[in-house]
Amino acid sequence: MQRVNLDQITFNQQIYDHASFGIALVSPDGLILTVNPAMEQMLGYTRAEFDGKRVGDFSHPDEAVRDIGSLVTGMEIGSNEIQLERRYLKKNGENMWGLLSFKRFHDEAGQLVYYIGQLIDITRQKESERRLQESVERYNSLKKYNHDAVISFGLDGRIINANNMAEKLTGYHIETELIGAELAKLIGQANVGRILEKAIYDDSVEHDIDILVTKEGSTVEVLTSIAPIYVSGQNIGFYLICKDISEQKQLLLAKETAEATNKAKSEFLAMMSHEIRTPMNGVVGMTDVLLDMTDLTKEQRSYVEVIQKSGDILLNIINDILDLSKIEAGRSELQEHNFDLRKCIKDSFSVVSKKADEKKIELSYTVNHDVPDYIYGDADRLKQVLLNLLGNAVKFTSKGSIAVKVRLLKEEACRLAFTITDTGIGIDPDRLDDIFEPFAQIDSFMSRSHEGTGLGLAISRRIVDMMGGEIYAESDGKQGSSFTFTIQFKEASQIPREQFFEEMLHNTGKVNILLAEDNAINQLVMTKMLEKLGHRVTTVPNGKKAIEAARNQSYDLIFMDLHMPFLNGLKASQIIKEELKDKSPRIIAVTANALKGDREKCLEAGMDDYISKPVKRETLIKILHQLKK
Repeated sequence: MQRVNLDQITFNQQIYDHASFGIALVSPDGLILTVNPAMEQMLGYTRAEFDGKRVGDFSHPDEAVRDIGSLVTGMEIGSNEIQLERRYLKKNGENMWGLLSFKRFHDEAGQLVYYIGQLIDITRQKESERRLQESVERYNSLKKYNHDAVISFGLDGRIINANNMAEKLTGYHIETELIGAELAKLIGQANVGRILEKAIYDDSVEHDIDILVTKEGSTVEVLTSIAPIYVSGQNIGFYLICKDISEQKQLLLAKETAEATNKAKSEFLAMMSHEIRTPMNGVVGMTDVLLDMTDLTKEQRSYVEVIQKSGDILLNIINDILDLSKIEAGRSELQEHNFDLRKCIKDSFSVVSKKADEKKIELSYTVNHDVPDYIYGDADRLKQVLLNLLGNAVKFTSKGSIAVKVRLLKEEACRLAFTITDTGIGIDPDRLDDIFEPFAQIDSFMSRSHEGTGLGLAISRRIVDMMGGEIYAESDGKQGSSFTFTIQFKEASQIPREQFFEEMLHNTGKVNILLAEDNAINQLVMTKMLEKLGHRVTTVPNGKKAIEAARNQSYDLIFMDLHMPFLNGLKASQIIKEELKDKSPRIIAVTANALKGDREKCLEAGMDDYISKPVKRETLIKILHQLKK
C-alpha cells in the first residue's frame, strides 16, 4: 500500500475544507462560530454572513424548533450526539431538506466547550420518498376503493394480499383466510396452472376464468383480468382482477325482456294503426267523394256531412291514441323543412274559425316584428300543437275572444314563445300540471259536456319536448286561461316557394295511375277520388300483380300499399325500380302505419314519396302536382 506523508492537522483541515457535507462549529449558547465551504455552498450564504447567527436562523419558517437548547434536549441520556431531519430556507428562497447531526465536546473538567454540527442535503431523497409514498397511497386507494375484487398472488400460487371487494365477493377474511391461502380454492387448480404457465405472454388465459367459488361453496360469474407483477424487471407474481357480472347479466336479461316487450308493443301498434286506419280511409274517403257530387239533395248532403263530421271526430280520437302511443314508444320523429311561420298560424286559425264564428268568439294573432317570416322546423307538428290549444280554447270558451301571440325570446338564441289566451271557463290552479297527463279532462267524465279524449295536451307536451321546448298553463280558476309553449328553431336556409292549392288543382293534367291495394273499400275510395280528378286508374290486389302490370304497361304514377298478400309493397317497389330503372314511374307509398322509420324504409326501397291513410283529396292533388314539376 502506498503511503502519503500527511500530518494529522493538515489531514483534518483538508477534510474540513473539501467535505461534501456542511460542517459548523457552534458555541454552547447556539452561536455559529465558523462553517466550512460546503455549508456556504449548500445554503448560499458566505462565511461572514454565518458569523453571529444562531443555528435556528436558517431553518424553514414552518419548523417549530429554532434554538440549540431545544435541538439537543432530545439527546438520549448519556449520549453526546443527536440526529434529525429538518427543512432549511436557502438564501435564494429555495427549500432544502437536511439531515442535521450535533455532537457535544467537553474540556478536561467536563464543561461543554462547543458543538460540531454536520448537515447533509437530503432533498432528492425526500422527494423520492414522497413520490414513493404517493405511489403507495394511490395503489392502496385504488385497491381499497376499487369496485372489482383485486387479488395478488405469487409464483407459488398462494395469495399475497387482497382488497375489501375480494373479501366481500368471496366471503373469506383477508388477514386470516385469504393471505397465504391457495388461489386454487377460488378459481381451480387448472386455471392457476394456466396463469403461471402462460399469462405473461398470452392474455387470452384470463377469458377462461369466468367463475369464482365463494367460502360458502356457491359460484359467482365474473369477468377477469390478469396483470403480472414485476420488481426490478423480474416477474414475482400476478394480480387477478375479478368483476362481478351477476347483476349485469340480470340487467341484460331484463333489458332484452323489455326490448322484446317494446318490440311486441310496436308491432301491435303498427297492426292497430293499419287495421283501424284502413276502414277509416273508406269512411272518410267515400264521404269526400259523395260531397263532391252535385246531384245530392239538401237532406242527403246534410246526412253525408253528419257522417263526415262523425268520421272526423272518430279519426281525431284514433289519431290521438295512436299518436301518443307512437311518441311514448319512440316511434315518432320530427320532419323538418323550411316553412312560412305566419301561414302555419293562419292555417291553424282556418281550422277552428268556423266553430269560433258559430259561438261569436273573436280570433286574433300577433307576431312580433323581430320574429322571422320563415323558419326551419316541423310545420305539421307545430300546427298540431296550435290546433290542440286553439281547439281547447274554442271548446271551453262560450263568448269573448281567443288571442295568439308569438315572440322571440331575447335571452335564448333561436327560441320562440307562443301564448294562447282565452276568456273561457278557466282552470283550477291546483290542476294546471295535471291537465298535461294522458286522459286528463278539465271537467269530470260524468258531468263533462265537451267531447275529446283528454290526450291533446299530453300529446302537445311530448311534441314540444321533441322540439326542444316546454309548455305550461296559467289561470286563476275563475275566468280565462293562457297556455304558453316554446320551441327551438333554426334559421330558414332559403325561402320556400308558395304552392297554391287551386294552381295545383288545374295543373295536374291527365295521369295514368296504377293503384296497388288489397283492400276492396280502399281500392274503391282511391279510384273514385282519382277518377273525379280526371285521371285513369288501374287497380291490382298485391305486389306480384303490380310488378306484372308495370312490366306490361307504362304508368306515370304508382300508389303502392305497403301491406299486401303474396308480396308486400316494399319488395314490389324494389323489383320495379331495379327492372325498369330510369323508365320506372314514380312510386308513392301508401300506408296506415305512419310510424317512425317507415318513411326511411320506403325511400331505401326506392320509393319516391310517402303518404298515410286516410288519404285526403288535397293530399292526392299535391302528389299529382309534384309529378308535373
